[in-house]
Amino acid sequence: MDMKIETAFTKMMNIQYPIIGAPMFLVSNPDMVVAISEAGGIGTMPSLNFRPAEKFAEAVKEIKSRTKKPIGVNIIVNKSNSRSTQDLKAALDHGVDLFITSLGSPKDVIYEAHRQGAKVICDVINLEHAKKVQDLGADGVIAVGAGAGGHAGPISPIVLVSWLQKQLDIPVIAAGGIADGATMASMLTLGASAVSVGTRFIASKEATIDSAYKDAIVKSSPEDIVMTTRLSGTPAAVIKTPYIERIGLDLPWYMKALKNQKLTKKYIVPIIHFLGSKALEEAATGPSWKTVWSAGQSVGLIEEILSCEEIIRKLVTEYEETLANTPRLTQ
Repeated sequence: MDMKIETAFTKMMNIQYPIIGAPMFLVSNPDMVVAISEAGGIGTMPSLNFRPAEKFAEAVKEIKSRTKKPIGVNIIVNKSNSRSTQDLKAALDHGVDLFITSLGSPKDVIYEAHRQGAKVICDVINLEHAKKVQDLGADGVIAVGAGAGGHAGPISPIVLVSWLQKQLDIPVIAAGGIADGATMASMLTLGASAVSVGTRFIASKEATIDSAYKDAIVKSSPEDIVMTTRLSGTPAAVIKTPYIERIGLDLPWYMKALKNQKLTKKYIVPIIHFLGSKALEEAATGPSWKTVWSAGQSVGLIEEILSCEEIIRKLVTEYEETLANTPRLTQ
């Protein structure tokens, strides 16, 4: 029988290791999801990686035909995502086991998922939001701390995980700065039920992104990661490139003004999301002067491109080595 790392999350999802392959916009794909789940973690992907919506349903169907292990899908639940209801139905129709919600209220996702026996965990960056989703019936939260890729929170993951774990009754998953077994061990020692690993899987063989993006992950340091609101209006972590330096890290004053006005906010936010998504897509899929690469500070811990299975094995092996070598009290 294969060895396991048992936590509340692994028992809830019936998986071998408490490792989530984080859903990454324009990076996560069916091959990655299958490989991560087959290796003992749980692979996930954003529904919005597939356009039109029919492509998403086809992708989920393909994944479920290739693995019997649990898989997950990320759904953006704010009003800018007009596909959320359609994508949720398609995912449930094809037997998705786990939903990760972000940027809005997960109420409808929790209700529909629970009706079919699926689980829901929610991205949070503070205690207030964590308590709200717990009250709505969420099965867990992902504590997105400083240093995470994408929409990262401002609080250190060491503090955020400890804080939420003591205040909540549901599992807390750590996100931010986790790319090797030592960082994984640190989060589980703090009481996290699992780790959500994103940036490490960008530098994977299964990631069908431009090679320059993977090379940037391997070559970058934590100091190369900056926070920008230019992509979505919400702070997001990206690698500092000449293009990012040229356009600056803040929204133009007129977009910021329109976003802050009640009458224009509902119109300008989708436009900001669309423009940011196009820039990310161009840079992720081919050479572009508009180089916008999403990544977290854990780039400094990544030294090579490996398969998803190798990444999982390395995380687990290093995790065991870290625990074995941890200093203990002696007489």
